[in-house]
Order: sequence, then structure tokens, then C-alpha cells
Amino acid sequence: MSRPGFLDLPPRADKPRAIGLTHVLDKGSPVSEVEALLSVAAGSIDLWKLGWGTAYLDPSVEEKLPLLARHDIRACVGGTLLEAAWLQDKASECLAWAAAIGFPCVEVSNGTVGMPLEEKHRLIREARERFVVLSEVGSKDPRVPVTADDWAAEAAADLEAGAAWVLTEGRESGTVGLYTSEGQVREDVLEAVTRVATPARLIFEAPQKSQQALLIRRFGPEVNLGNIRLDEVLGVEALRLGLRADTIKAPGDEATPR
Repeated sequence: MSRPGFLDLPPRADKPRAIGLTHVLDKGSPVSEVEALLSVAAGSIDLWKLGWGTAYLDPSVEEKLPLLARHDIRACVGGTLLEAAWLQDKASECLAWAAAIGFPCVEVSNGTVGMPLEEKHRLIREARERFVVLSEVGSKDPRVPVTADDWAAEAAADLEAGAAWVLTEGRESGTVGLYTSEGQVREDVLEAVTRVATPARLIFEAPQKSQQALLIRRFGPEVNLGNIRLDEVLGVEALRLGLRADTIKAPGDEATPR
């Protein structure tokens, strides 16, 4: 059934989109669950990250990739897998494997094993020859200091090396990186990264509803949001379109948090 048309809703770019991306986190979902989700929410999903090392472990990964591609959804190898491969001097083998089975995207990060920035940028340059590259800025360790200027410089350098988008670290909890341990946005970091890159080139990991709503109110419904839970895809789309209390607004008014 097509969507009803009686409401005036914010415009959304058509798929395949370059803005207004919803980037989801797959922790190892069976193909049957993926098919069920796509039957109702495929139009709201743009990037599908097989998180951590699950792409390496999931026996159904070669079934998922063409299924996602049929819905204009780009599958992405999570950055932690490439970091683990780099630690064993097997990064090139990891990229060759990802290309051979048909991944269109890879994530290049250095938030787990402390990869030097020069190595990160070398991997971005190597990966961009075969993939759409997502880089990630920030550590997964909450003990690592978060410095706005360092994040901005790294984001700018990642884009210069060839990343299509830069992910801002938030993990699946939304309590590290761009966020405090209480889940609040670090405003100085947000301002710094958006000075060196437009929001269209950034994907803000935002697993918590309050974070999603804040970013939508700040940057509009076409902001790029990452690490969205599979069971919350339509809820996030409703936030984008002003169909939830956190972003609803009267015609001509700015969205007001409730």
C-alpha cells in the first residue's frame, strides 16, 4: 500500500540518496528478519553496517548483500573488522575479501586499536579504489579525551584522503565520542566538525531518540543519522517528518521539542 497523501510533510530526497541518510547497525540479524524489515522500511534505509566483526562470522552475508542492493541499500563492513585485520597485518586481505563477495562500502576507523592517523589515511586511499569509504572519527574508549580541534582536523583529513562521509563516533550506546556518558551532545565537538565539513558530509551516530531529535531540529530532516537500531527505522523516519512529539510543528513554525 502506498503512503497516504493528506499531510504536508518535509520533502525527502529520492533513493539512492546522498543526504538524509539513515545508517543502520546490523548485529547479526538472520536473513528472514532482514527480509521482514525491508518489506516495511526499505525506503527509509540507505546504509547497512554489519557491525564489529559480524560480516566475517555471518554465514548468510552473501545472501544479504544482493537483497540489500535490490532496495538501493549499500552494505558496509564495520570498521572494527578492518582494524582487527590491520592489527594482524591483513588489511589488504580484508579489503580483497570484502570486494570479492560484493560489499560496496567499507568503514575505515581507528577507534579500537589506536591505529596511527597516517595508517588510517593510507587505508582510506587504498579502499577508495574499490569502495565507497566511510571513515569514523573518535575512540570507542570513554577514557580517551575528546578534543574538538583534534576531531575537526581528523575529519577534514579523512575527507581529503577520499572518504565519502565521516561518521562521528557514538557507538551503539550513544555515551561516548560525540556524547557525554549521560548521552548529551558535546556542543564544542559538534560545532568544530561542522566548521570543517558540511552536515551533508557527516553521519552522526545517534542511537538515542533524544540525540536523533536534537540533530533533526538543529540541521533539518535531511541530516545523516547513524547506528540506528533495526527496530527503530520507521520511528526515526517519523522523527524526520515531524510525526512524533519531539519534532512536530505547525505549518510555518520551527520544530519545538515537547
